[in-house]
Amino acid sequence: MTIREIKFVPEACLREKCAPIEDINDEIRTLADDMLQTMYDAPGIGLAASQIGVMKRMFVLDVAERESEEDDSVEKEPMVFINPEITWSSEEKNTYQEGCLSIPGIYEDVERPAEVRVSFLNIEGEKQEIEAGGLLATCIQHELDHLNGVLFIDYLSRLKRDRIVKKMIKQQKQA
Repeated sequence: MTIREIKFVPEACLREKCAPIEDINDEIRTLADDMLQTMYDAPGIGLAASQIGVMKRMFVLDVAERESEEDDSVEKEPMVFINPEITWSSEEKNTYQEGCLSIPGIYEDVERPAEVRVSFLNIEGEKQEIEAGGLLATCIQHELDHLNGVLFIDYLSRLKRDRIVKKMIKQQKQA
């Protein structure tokens, strides 16, 4: 497993739509392993392929509750979503404070459907469908947005979004 470089706003790949995965092979399985390793190392709870510059419709996540990043008392619950598609979302909304590995240090409240049903392929290529609520639903929607070139800051006012992008550009110039 390899830790991959995470791309930061305003990288162009974060605004591109990802292509469907036609064949789940060893290359895709290795990519999934690398993405999970990268996500855990960051540390984060979700990572889309586009965030590491791979324009394929896949994301990984693990929303298992941990007391801290170093907490190994909770079993990891990694999930891999290939070619995911939301097939239903509730009218009820939830607001969560979201952050993103591609926009480090920025957290803002985002309102999304409280529950979703998502169909996808697992790492074995088997068709799956789950219903999710709470943090899992939010994380699925956030990562699926990445596959469509959408960032959580797109749900904010233009003024807030522009301010965040300027801050990110300034941080990268200083790095």
